[in-house]
Amino acid sequence: MARLFDFRRVTVVRGEYGSPAGASAALDAISLCIDAREHVCILGPNGCGKSTLIKTITRECYPVSTPGSHLEILGRQRWDIFELRNLLGIVSPDLLASSTNESTGRDVVLSGFFSSTRIFPHHHPSPELVARAEVALARVGIAHLARRPLSQMSSGEAKRALIARALVHEPQTLLLDEPSNALDIAAQFELRDTMRRLAQSGLGILLVTHHVSEIIPEIERIILLKNGRIVADGPKNSILTAERLSELFGLQLQLTTRNGYFNIL
Repeated sequence: MARLFDFRRVTVVRGEYGSPAGASAALDAISLCIDAREHVCILGPNGCGKSTLIKTITRECYPVSTPGSHLEILGRQRWDIFELRNLLGIVSPDLLASSTNESTGRDVVLSGFFSSTRIFPHHHPSPELVARAEVALARVGIAHLARRPLSQMSSGEAKRALIARALVHEPQTLLLDEPSNALDIAAQFELRDTMRRLAQSGLGILLVTHHVSEIIPEIERIILLKNGRIVADGPKNSILTAERLSELFGLQLQLTTRNGYFNIL
């Protein structure tokens, strides 16, 4: 199976040296390998390095060059970032925040072909690209929103439009960064159903979250991240325990399971 990425002793520093906050290692010598069609969740509290990990995969962040460090993405160490991002299906809060309210569902999906946040006047999508955008919208159950502006969509509908955008290049893996942020309960259930259908279709799912309830039953592997370090990595049923999660989040927790989902009490 092809590897989505292979990190060995990768360190990424965020912040500026000499600033009041200083610079610190958001990822601290982590070693991690994930296959392209694997179903994986990276779980950890806010500030643990989850988003930095995603930005390192997409080449928005670059690691420090240190002895023994190594980084490959989709089997290569060097990439044209625009080529790489066309091969990755990414859904992040940053994308939704940068999308313009007048963009329609179809425009949001089409923007994925141009690595942009909207369709600009100099973009001229071909009939083939428009057809592929329609297929992606239908795949996540929102074909009826092709002409609807984002400003008239619910937060859940807008999030599914971003998922459709991520699917237009038919990636092997969908990277979901905190996908249920700002979603109400109904939209969270719809999102989980969409994630399950995509996982069952053979698409790899890399979920990055601090919400245990987002972990769909199809996800088999859990990676716990804390203070930029991997503290556990293994099968879901052995990693998701009350003891481990209490240590991860720094408070006493209880864990329940129902219909393949885990929930914290």
